[in-house]
Amino acid sequence: MRISGITIPEKKHINIALTSVYGVGKKTSEKILQEHNIKFTSKVVDLNEDIENLIRKSIEKLTIEGDLRRFDSNNIKRLKDIQSLRGRRHTIGAPVRGQRTKTNARTKKGKRKTMGSGKTKLQKK
Repeated sequence: MRISGITIPEKKHINIALTSVYGVGKKTSEKILQEHNIKFTSKVVDLNEDIENLIRKSIEKLTIEGDLRRFDSNNIKRLKDIQSLRGRRHTIGAPVRGQRTKTNARTKKGKRKTMGSGKTKLQKK
């Protein structure tokens, strides 16, 4: 099954498989399935063509994939253009939402860079 250019994994349960589309989370997928009275435990392989088309139409009404990515990147670009604090922190690659940076923040800052050789200056002989 394909939705807006994304191949949905066939061996997973339908409520989890729909989350492979960018912009569709667990809550949204569950809401779509409840709307069409589809069991969450059914696998993608077991769905017939009519149900696939109903799901496809429901998801394509949402802002997903390329449009959503473009929307997010435009918002970040706007923050950078007006030089807000959040925009500057996006630019330098620091955490944006007030998290501490003395420790942690490894996801945003990247791999550790050691300063110096790692040896102590004063060594006893």
